[in-house]
Amino acid sequence: MTLLATYDLSKDFGGLHAVRGVNFDLPKGEIRALIGPNGAGKTSFVNLLCGRTEPSSGRVVFGGKDITAKPAHVRIGLGIAYTFQITSIFVKLTVRENVALAVRRRGGVVARDVPEALERVGLAARIDEVAGDLSYGHQRLLEIAMGLAQKPKLLILDEPTQGLSEGEIVAFCDLVEGLAPETTVLLIEHNMNVVMDVAERITVLNFGAVLAEGTPEEIRGNAEVQAAYLGGG
Repeated sequence: MTLLATYDLSKDFGGLHAVRGVNFDLPKGEIRALIGPNGAGKTSFVNLLCGRTEPSSGRVVFGGKDITAKPAHVRIGLGIAYTFQITSIFVKLTVRENVALAVRRRGGVVARDVPEALERVGLAARIDEVAGDLSYGHQRLLEIAMGLAQKPKLLILDEPTQGLSEGEIVAFCDLVEGLAPETTVLLIEHNMNVVMDVAERITVLNFGAVLAEGTPEEIRGNAEVQAAYLGGG
């Protein structure tokens, strides 16, 4: 069953074609990676999925409903959670208070859901620390906990391993693999070891269009992807 789909989705910024006619299909329960060189259109595409920007043309469908015209806050309510490439936590609040905001947004039980989300990302022991005092890597994990606390149908993770230690990256991979099938994951990531380890399928963008799509093995062996992104040309 398809959870998220786009049809001929495009976004132009003046003369710049950031996203070019992308047809994308993400089945429920899948872990999908979105990769590509800098400037390939990954962030622009994700912003269209989240409702942060409006498309120039095309459609976005989520759970069988056309959400093309729906703003970001409505999409959150429908079950789309997005962690940003740059951390967007509340630095003056405690770790507990940050996650509690996400729990309350969906009407959850703070006393139960906050510790559960922090336990999953390895931050349970830091629950009463001020978020701004955390290391950058731990702030990234806190943001993921805030996403998980929303119990999303789709969790979009933008460069989630940036700033994480090697051990934290291993734990992150275990976490993502444990989310399926209850949560569908779209992972935008430059760490190819992470991508190849956790993704079931990979979509490669280049110049705003889909260059290739397939399993990690198929993408690793794709000559066009090697030339454009993986260093084969």
